[in-house]
Amino acid sequence: MKRRFFTLDVFTQTKFAGNPLAVVLESEELDTAGMQAIAREFNHPETVFVFRPRDENNLAALRIFTPAAELPFAGHPTVGTAVLLAILDGADAPREFVLEEKIGNVPCRFEPKTADTGYVRFTIPSPPAPAGELPGRKEIAAALSLAPGDIGFDDAVPSRWSGGNAFSFVPLKNLDAMARCRPDPATFEKVFGIDGPGMVYLFCKETADAGNDFHARMFAPLRGIPEDPATGSAAAAFAGLLVASGRYGDGEHLIRIEQGYEMGRPSLIELGLSMRDGQLASASVGGNAVIVTEGSIAA
Repeated sequence: MKRRFFTLDVFTQTKFAGNPLAVVLESEELDTAGMQAIAREFNHPETVFVFRPRDENNLAALRIFTPAAELPFAGHPTVGTAVLLAILDGADAPREFVLEEKIGNVPCRFEPKTADTGYVRFTIPSPPAPAGELPGRKEIAAALSLAPGDIGFDDAVPSRWSGGNAFSFVPLKNLDAMARCRPDPATFEKVFGIDGPGMVYLFCKETADAGNDFHARMFAPLRGIPEDPATGSAAAAFAGLLVASGRYGDGEHLIRIEQGYEMGRPSLIELGLSMRDGQLASASVGGNAVIVTEGSIAA
């Protein structure tokens, strides 16, 4: 049968920037193998399949696939699909709803922008937590084609965190080191994939655009993603690392993270932290998305 699909660019208001996403509607009767095949065909970082929700009070249920594997949760698919479904539903004012993902329910707030653009902020569904140890700086640098001296700034050190998906976080000194980073096929899997998630998030405080707080890159070649233009689930996990740094006091904090610049697809992710009594009370991830194409796929 023919099923409607849309593609969007996420964490941007500009078409052909941000992180591309495919969303397939009317996904009932598709099995896991069929969804994985369609995700490989689109070959976007992620493809979302939309189902009727289990709870009629929720907007929809989602399944999320990279070209190589299914994910329990991901940020740019959540933002992009939420924007698309709200626009298709005719929402012309701010609206709140829940999407069902494998990790659980994800509360979203939609704000319309134009006929084909909107902004969504979602509450992260799983509190960020440490997710294991990393090898030493020398091994990490070799796996990223860098020198050990490129790793770290201030008191930031490599660590692993998860906010639904686990990532290895590697702080880099500056944008120069960021630009020189290249995953080394001979050592990347050994360092990041065998005992870890296979997804590596690099960040530094030097930014390309003034007003942003961090510059980032994310590599996940073991998941079929050589590089990701914008990674919302990494931002969710990044919340744990930032809180652990002790630099954020009680109150509300908005952290702006730029990504995708080295790929020619600039993206902007907004990470919200709500701190109470020295602890993270809640965290959210927000960004824009714009509809790019519409069509049908026989599957």
